[in-house]
Amino acid sequence: MAQEKVALIGSGNWGSAIAKIIGKNALECPEFDNEVRMWVFEEIVNDRKLTEIINTDHENVKYLPGIKLPESIVAVPDLLECVKDATTLIFVVPHQFLNGICKTLLGNIRPDAKAISLIKGLDASSTGLRLFSQAIAESLNIEVSVLSGANIANEVAEGYFCETTIGSNRSEDGEVFYKLFNTPTFRVTVVDDVAGVEICGALKNIVAVGAGIIDGLKLGENTKAAIMRIGLMEMKQFACTFWTGVREETFYESCGVADLITTCAGGRNRKVSEAHVITGKSFDELEREMLNGQKLQGTLAAHEVHEYLKAKNMTEEFPLFTGIYQIVYENAAPSTIVEGHGRKLPNRL
Repeated sequence: MAQEKVALIGSGNWGSAIAKIIGKNALECPEFDNEVRMWVFEEIVNDRKLTEIINTDHENVKYLPGIKLPESIVAVPDLLECVKDATTLIFVVPHQFLNGICKTLLGNIRPDAKAISLIKGLDASSTGLRLFSQAIAESLNIEVSVLSGANIANEVAEGYFCETTIGSNRSEDGEVFYKLFNTPTFRVTVVDDVAGVEICGALKNIVAVGAGIIDGLKLGENTKAAIMRIGLMEMKQFACTFWTGVREETFYESCGVADLITTCAGGRNRKVSEAHVITGKSFDELEREMLNGQKLQGTLAAHEVHEYLKAKNMTEEFPLFTGIYQIVYENAAPSTIVEGHGRKLPNRL
């Protein structure tokens, strides 16, 4: 059987952490070609090209400093060179850039290639709603799986034990991705609920913005736990309202409740949102100051989801998502996040 040739599209913090895992597995598993090309948006760091640094020092000093990458990882500044002859494509880029990347790739990948998306977000607007796995699949006419979980990049790179979830529609693809990503400290579970896995990864970032607001207000752990629980329920409600076939048990995998807990405890969306409350600075300003070139996904997701819900006249059915949007984009007072969440219990007597 021919070896799988892997191309990693993206080299930020999360992409570089994943590169360490798949680069090692590619060297150890005979199913994979030993070279994994990683597309790097070329930058000059300390008077050197970032690709040169990665290929000679085996370290992404800009986005994952202090972590050595396997020698199987080859940084490539040209996207088409990166994907040439690849049978497996891994997308791990900010979703704002996905459309342009897919346009470049169209007609320039193998027709039998398969892909997996590690992108957390949702292509939502007033005109429609689409998963990024769907966007890739429809643009390139290939099968696309997803990976999402409680996976803070730096902790994954350090080798701390964690779990992740892969959603795949084809069992043979799920098997390949399991072998490519699974390690003793990065434990993979494969499920056949692509939409459920991806929706969890997108919507939990909105809830994390809420958790950061609670931390900034210093309202305590009870309040934060309540916001997280309400957020989980709105995540499930949103998924089951707008997609068919989403499984409730998916929300109890690493991609669901575990990722929600992790992101609300220590992720970038929580941290920046806390700083917004404390400093009064805008989210855009804090993103530039605090994230070293990374993007804040929760605020963008809140805007996209709100536009879709507004078009459907359903904003009142999602009071937490709506309240977070109003704080971020309409200058509502942060304290309003705890308003409007009461509900009557059904009469079971």
